[in-house]
Amino acid sequence: MSAKSNYQGRAFEYACIIELKDRIEDKRPVIIDEESVIAARKAWKTQNETEQKLYLRAADAFIDTLFSAEPLILECDGNNDVIILSINKDSDAEGGDVRDIVITRNSICWDIGLSMKHNHFAAKHSRLSARIDFGKKWYNSPCNDSYWNAIKPIFTRLQSLKEEKIAWRDMMDKEDTVYFPIVSAFIAEINRAYKMDSTISTRLISYLLGIRDFYKVVSIDQKQMTEFQSFNLRGELNKNGKQIKSTLFIPKADLPTEIISLRFKPNSKNTAELYLNNGWSLSFRIHNASTIVEPSLKFDIQFLGVPANIITINCRWK
Repeated sequence: MSAKSNYQGRAFEYACIIELKDRIEDKRPVIIDEESVIAARKAWKTQNETEQKLYLRAADAFIDTLFSAEPLILECDGNNDVIILSINKDSDAEGGDVRDIVITRNSICWDIGLSMKHNHFAAKHSRLSARIDFGKKWYNSPCNDSYWNAIKPIFTRLQSLKEEKIAWRDMMDKEDTVYFPIVSAFIAEINRAYKMDSTISTRLISYLLGIRDFYKVVSIDQKQMTEFQSFNLRGELNKNGKQIKSTLFIPKADLPTEIISLRFKPNSKNTAELYLNNGWSLSFRIHNASTIVEPSLKFDIQFLGVPANIITINCRWK
């Protein structure tokens, strides 16, 4: 992700904090965890007034939908019952919590989270290198020797090209000599691991979607629309209050239990497509994430399909 995209994403998070506080404080006590929003506020201040207004419109669009699904946000039990708005640290994502914004009520030990996206739908941008054991990291099954033997010569060559300061754009054979063989090794390794342990299909999705349920909120500026999507995999979302009940039902979604197929996308040398049961499918597009060649590549991981009981609502901007 470029520095510009990073700042835009953080600014969008801060816009959501502003709008949530504004909409909640008319109904009940709410505070912002100021220490948690320092980086987002800094990014917010780098944006011009037009951009800030755009982010605020995108944030405002989904909040009524969120309130319909989560009545515990507005319900208040007493003077000491305060809503806390905070932004997770990047280290939380490394630990498996992919939520960006967290809405908390300590008085009832309850919280929900939002995963914020600005003009992109990527589930994750995971790296591959000669040292990263993606199998162990993603689904706790270490890659075997055949995988390492296949990729190490490629990354050794990339290291040499880095030392020569060769640019990726000048590497004319990268699709055939880098992308294709690495994605081939990736496909072979997951298929091998799945034959040994079929539970990796569930653990793979859990790696991508984290250890806590959340709502994904995507600002699509060109369409002036904010997409609101539920990932209620453990039943943590959509809890009713004592006085207020939800008016939007969010069903629990089933995780996959088997891999149907993992193969190259037709006519592609850099993208694998994974199809699982229960309605899940993903694409893994390998790409370079720098100007100069380096011995590290990134996957742009996107969901091609999700179960029908994952609710998606398109919220038009006002």
